[in-house]
Amino acid sequence: MKKTTPVFFISVIITIVFIIWGVIPENNLPYLNLAAVTEKVHSFIVEKFGWFYLLSATGFLIFAISLIFSKYGYIKLGKDDDQPEYSYLTWFAMLFSAGMGIGLVFWGVAEPMYHYYEPPVGEGETAAAARTALRYSFFHWGLHPWGIYAIVALALAYFQFRKGSRGVISQSLRPLFGDKVDTKTGVLVDTIAVYATIFGVATSLGLGAIQISGGLSHLTPAIPNNTTTQLLIIFIVTVLFMLSAQTGLNKGIKLLSNLNVALAVGLMLFLLFTGPTNFIMDVFTTTIGNYMQNLPSMSFKLSPFEQNNWYQSWTIFYWAWWIAWAPFVGTFIARISKGRTIREFIIGVLAVPTLVCGLWFSVFGGSAIYLERFKNATIMEVMNDSGMETALFYVLEHFPLGTIMSGLAIILICTFFVTSADSATFVLGMQTTNGSLNPPNSVKFIWGVIQSAAAAILLWTGGLQALQTASIIAAFPFTIIMILLVISLIQAFKKEKVYIIRIKD
Repeated sequence: MKKTTPVFFISVIITIVFIIWGVIPENNLPYLNLAAVTEKVHSFIVEKFGWFYLLSATGFLIFAISLIFSKYGYIKLGKDDDQPEYSYLTWFAMLFSAGMGIGLVFWGVAEPMYHYYEPPVGEGETAAAARTALRYSFFHWGLHPWGIYAIVALALAYFQFRKGSRGVISQSLRPLFGDKVDTKTGVLVDTIAVYATIFGVATSLGLGAIQISGGLSHLTPAIPNNTTTQLLIIFIVTVLFMLSAQTGLNKGIKLLSNLNVALAVGLMLFLLFTGPTNFIMDVFTTTIGNYMQNLPSMSFKLSPFEQNNWYQSWTIFYWAWWIAWAPFVGTFIARISKGRTIREFIIGVLAVPTLVCGLWFSVFGGSAIYLERFKNATIMEVMNDSGMETALFYVLEHFPLGTIMSGLAIILICTFFVTSADSATFVLGMQTTNGSLNPPNSVKFIWGVIQSAAAAILLWTGGLQALQTASIIAAFPFTIIMILLVISLIQAFKKEKVYIIRIKD
């Protein structure tokens, strides 16, 4: 524990306080319980600063894309002779598993169905609503979230591997604040990052346990889909990811990430070719075009004249959620990206995951809408009755080998669960040990226990939603930190000596 910093102890105390606050019964604190307070704060931020999240997320994406075409794209995230540590396949697998994971499986069917029934404009359950549903699913999981991740990851990788700074977010602000990043200012920045990471991951672990429980209950009705089952799942998976965490980045996380991609691609291809293949590919092709055509307008879309809360409930919520996740995913992506050029890094982080997410929603969301529109399925009714966590399994049972595929989906969720938690313990270890590239197992063990305990306790008390809201609140100050990271990068790039090789005819 010699490598730990004040950020470690402050973050542990904050976590424990929030967990205790979250388990206090609402009757004891009718106006000051965690759920009530966080909901009020969150509602205020979304109502008053929704435009700020929207402009910021779009600005981060524009900045990331501009770097691809700038002279700075030739700069390496490391010394000029450094080479990438991981192959493209492993690199894509690791960043994808950390960046989306459980959420993509959880929302792959549920989100398009929600948008299909309640689109932002027009009537639901129409062809136009179906097109809108898929387009906004692409939008919420496409370029914008990965642009947000890319900014944090780029700043960390550039300053750590090229400038020799410690791999914590505060050190990436040195061009702006100088030695102040080594004082309380730096501690504050890093604590905000750790706070968002802990609670963001804890809520995702809770959602993962809920979906695994729902899947097991769907396959085996004797297994109840209740809190006891979910807590048992958290305990079992905690043991698995703690074992993985002790093996280090190059063993546990690397192997599990490759397994995740193999299972996810296998499940997606199976449904693609056993389901309505032509329909799915038509949906993918059409939606990609609609998405790119409408991307500028969607990026700035709110509804001030209609007083429609849809955008606050979905788009603004997602942008805040991705920003809250950015310290975790950005730190992890930075750690595995040493040796790549900025251009290579940005293209890889933006393009590949966006295309995969688009295909994923086309396959799963497209199949769900196909069943609902043309086969008289009742997927939305099932979601309302049994919970959104059962939607995926209900869709799979309409196709050949549905039971086997549901079992494969449960295994996929488990491996995503383990990888996300394993990656999070690694990232939290880095953030609380001055950016150590190989944080001590004891620190990772402590964070692993805290993560799982937070998820389990708040799942048991029904405070998971409150904790998710609390995590998103952290996105507000971290958005400001991200804007400062962009300015810091620009200042640092201006001092680089960039040599562009031009090939003459």
